[in-house]
Amino acid sequence: MPRPDLQQLTPALHRLRIPTGPAHLLNCYLWLGADGVTLIDTGWPDSADLIADALSVLGRQRTDVTRIVLTHFHEDHTGSAAEIARWADVEVIAGAADAPFVAGAQRGPLPRLTDREKTIHAEFDEPSHGPACRVDREVRDGDVLDFAGGTRVIGVPGHTPGSIALYLPDADAVLTGDAVAEFDGEVILGVFDVDRDAASRSLARIAATRARIAGLGHGEAVLEEAYARIGTATDPFAPSAGAR
Repeated sequence: MPRPDLQQLTPALHRLRIPTGPAHLLNCYLWLGADGVTLIDTGWPDSADLIADALSVLGRQRTDVTRIVLTHFHEDHTGSAAEIARWADVEVIAGAADAPFVAGAQRGPLPRLTDREKTIHAEFDEPSHGPACRVDREVRDGDVLDFAGGTRVIGVPGHTPGSIALYLPDADAVLTGDAVAEFDGEVILGVFDVDRDAASRSLARIAATRARIAGLGHGEAVLEEAYARIGTATDPFAPSAGAR
């Protein structure tokens, strides 16, 4: 197991890079609070040991995890949630519209790829489900979670129906899931969306937080004026002119 690749974004907020290939930077996030550790996304199904190692480096242990927040149902974000939820008395939280997919009660929708996206990924023939994980709390836009000074849930549908982002007041940081990504130094609209128009509209909701820092599902974190860069995010994989 490789040594955890951690980046401290604020005194209590850390980014953990999940190894997954040279061109595919996947992240999850750890908030170290007085009431325990909140984990935002859990990586692939084999990521639990790496997350445990990261906790150890940060002076914490598995039983300190009190909360998992899942930004959406895809396997690279929910893969280790079921395993980590068994470490202690852990509350699992997900967006209401994605909760049935996380729990395995329903099949999630397939992304609708543009021609340009098909140059980097073949068409999906199965939804990207991780191992089924219970959901203890379903959240919606405007809900507040009891960590980081009252974390606000932002509904950001488009990548998936129930995608959520989180604004952490104590860190002045927004964690975007796959609504936003970083690619070659540019902040871009997240790829492989079920509803690209809705995903584009969700960018404004994230930018409205005026967060200084942004932790993205894929790519490097944005450490200054994140809201401005998200508000002007590009869409390099948009449909070609005239395409339907």
